[in-house]
Amino acid sequence: MDLNLDNLKTEILDYLNASEFALFRSVPGALDTMPLIEWDTESVPDYRIFLDAARKAKREIIFFSAREFEEDEITEATEELEGLDLSRDDRRDYERRLRDCKRHLGAICYLELGFEYNSHFYVYGAQPDWYSDFLETCDEIAALAPETNPFGEDPEALGGGFYSNN
Repeated sequence: MDLNLDNLKTEILDYLNASEFALFRSVPGALDTMPLIEWDTESVPDYRIFLDAARKAKREIIFFSAREFEEDEITEATEELEGLDLSRDDRRDYERRLRDCKRHLGAICYLELGFEYNSHFYVYGAQPDWYSDFLETCDEIAALAPETNPFGEDPEALGGGFYSNN
């Protein structure tokens, strides 16, 4: 869904501040290591219905976080792209796609609401289409990168496989 998350962020915070919920501002990604159950924002994008589920579950604290799109993300993808052996047309396509993302610098690229219930976190997450496209571009670039040994050496220089010829 192509959302303006900057406006949605303001709307959600106003709604939460006027509600009976306690607002806990968490850092983006703080819930990533928790057992999560994600809300289907494609079928039911209205955050108020998500918060109604929290209300019916008698939850009082709502976790909220929002993340801005930063230039470091584009820089990292551009640096990875520079190390690839691509045709001129492919390289230009990726460069154009990354350049197009620059117009979104500073915009909210991910917004998350959550509540805890029975040792699980129920999460409403939203990201705009442009950010999904950016992540897809990054995944494509990463898939084109040659595999590297974490030890920084050619695997053959280490004596080949890790099995015995005995």
